[in-house]
Amino acid sequence: MKRGSAPILAPVTSRSGPTLTDGAARPPKGTPKGDDLDGETDVLLERLGELQEVFYADARRSLLVVLQGRDAAGKDGTIRRVFEPCNPQGCQVTSFGVPSTLEMRHDYLWRIHQAVPARGMIGIFNRSHYEDVLVVRVRDLVPRSVWSKRYDHINAFERMLAESGVTILKFFLHVSRDEQKERLRERLDDPEKNWKFRAGDLDDRALWDDYSRAYREAITRCSTPWAPWYVVPADKKRARDYLVAQVIVAALEGLKPRYPKADEDVLAAADKIV
Repeated sequence: MKRGSAPILAPVTSRSGPTLTDGAARPPKGTPKGDDLDGETDVLLERLGELQEVFYADARRSLLVVLQGRDAAGKDGTIRRVFEPCNPQGCQVTSFGVPSTLEMRHDYLWRIHQAVPARGMIGIFNRSHYEDVLVVRVRDLVPRSVWSKRYDHINAFERMLAESGVTILKFFLHVSRDEQKERLRERLDDPEKNWKFRAGDLDDRALWDDYSRAYREAITRCSTPWAPWYVVPADKKRARDYLVAQVIVAALEGLKPRYPKADEDVLAAADKIV
């Protein structure tokens, strides 16, 4: 991606809403292919590493990247590939599973707020506060009167973060039903991956349409100017990583991070080094 060029993906708008058909999981028009895809991804990731170094030193803002997706959508793989060039000192990954006993004794955003990245940091959420309008809705863990209010809570929470210097990018990694089936089968057949498999994964797959409705409403209602949602076609892993990296690089370039100026007294100390 040339500097200043727009990413292929556009944020979801409340007027259009996302298309979550199987066809929408294929790479969009304009996505490079073959060696071109690999080459352009490498360029993007090199640029991301450069930007993250300056962003960490600048320390005026933080970046929060939210990754959501069905089982086997590729959240772990996206984190490994896209953020590989970043200095671990300036990145933190938080995975949100079933709430602990302590977390259940607080409001549902309590554990989320504690993991928001500090200034200069890039924070990556593997799942997030959106589980509380997804799984709790589909699994009927709380009544509709409870989860239906959370869209407004989330929008207000994310707006507060944005106004406090947190840039928020949210990605839904969208896989087709057939692709998920293949990945789940591969996961079961691979001893290095089958430890990830839960019996509940198959239960969730049986609720595909219910989850589609829940994702569609959450993304539509909570894609805002201060915290946009992007639907990432994720059937092809290399294309998925390229598309996510495009958006992140463009966002960081738009923030124009810069190295801070050294204190004059510090610079004067150079003459005293013997």
